[in-house]
Amino acid sequence: MSGGAGGAPSAADAAERAARESYGRLVAWLAYQWRDVAAAEDALATALARALERWPGDGVPSAPDAWLLSVARRELLQAARHQRLHDSPEVQAVLARDELDDTAPAVPDSRLKLLFVCAHPAIDASIRPALMLQVVLGLDAQVVAQAMLASPAAMAQRLVRAKQKIRDAGLRFEEPESGQLPERLHAVLEAIYAAYGLGWDAAGTEIGSADETPSVGLRSEALFLGGLVQRLLPGEPEAAGLLALMLFCEARTAARLDERGDFVPLQDQDASRWNRAAIEQAERLLWQASQHRAPGPFQIEAAIQSAHCQRLFHGQTPWRAVAMLYGQLLAMAPSVGAQVAHAVAWAQAGELARARELLQAIDHPRLDAHQPYWVARAHMARLAADRPEATRCIKRAMDLTSAPAVRRHLLSRLADG
Repeated sequence: MSGGAGGAPSAADAAERAARESYGRLVAWLAYQWRDVAAAEDALATALARALERWPGDGVPSAPDAWLLSVARRELLQAARHQRLHDSPEVQAVLARDELDDTAPAVPDSRLKLLFVCAHPAIDASIRPALMLQVVLGLDAQVVAQAMLASPAAMAQRLVRAKQKIRDAGLRFEEPESGQLPERLHAVLEAIYAAYGLGWDAAGTEIGSADETPSVGLRSEALFLGGLVQRLLPGEPEAAGLLALMLFCEARTAARLDERGDFVPLQDQDASRWNRAAIEQAERLLWQASQHRAPGPFQIEAAIQSAHCQRLFHGQTPWRAVAMLYGQLLAMAPSVGAQVAHAVAWAQAGELARARELLQAIDHPRLDAHQPYWVARAHMARLAADRPEATRCIKRAMDLTSAPAVRRHLLSRLADG
């Protein structure tokens, strides 16, 4: 053990860091042993609570993950004994592991396997990505609901039902056979990309969507999982497309904020600050994916980001091509974010009337709470010299973001009229 009685702040920080960085790996490992996602989550929550109680006085363990795993396993075993399930195969599998040893080897990384379990066809397709975000990445129902443009209460209920389905139906906790991959892969990729987007506190277009202090950890997790899927499934072009898409976005990290720390929209970013090596790596992945002649939504999204990144090499963005690519994307995978971005691209291409018609045609029950929609409306009102409408829309957009960098950017737009 390390630390001591006087190390309460560092112990609390260590527990928080373990929860943030190891949650998905620990839940995945426990769920694989227990075949019950909800029970694994509950046990890990108890372990984290115990860490907050004990680490300030006892010191931080030399292997925090192993300590948490031991406590969580003990909780699962005690619950099983209480329920008279001690002789079940699941309990015996846990007992067969090394006894509760704080110095156990590193926890196996079972996250990818658990992602594919959550993508099982017996689970409603519309809840699969949300289930993965909560179970594998540890995001709470409210954050997941925000990402999915859904009611937090309804999302929480659906997540509970999905976990019950996994337990009650006895869904297999193994990687799907090769013939089953296509029906599960897209949901896995969707969840990984949603996690990456949440790392920037962004859903939809980059206009007006960013965070002053983005979650580097969540983005890194998504990039790791995306890279893992692509390496394990090199023949799946959509896996390469997703990794390329995230790398294109990651390449622009340094240009998202100006010297004052204010958000900079994509079309206004200083392209010289973009990471050329990351862009070139993404281009290679996208080219490899295109050789399969099987275009999919993530390849199209990556192609859109590739078009944006051409400004680094040619000095301008081919907005008409971007708009046409969004049209292809909407034909494959319609979404509110893509609809808003499609309209914005046509506005940037000089077809404002068409852009405003497209924006007005969007129909979604929670559109009023979608911040990029209001930023897009403000942008088009400014292009049409409708200052009152632009002001009204910017104020609405400001109400829908808590990111200081974005609020300051919108405030500057408001001051400019």
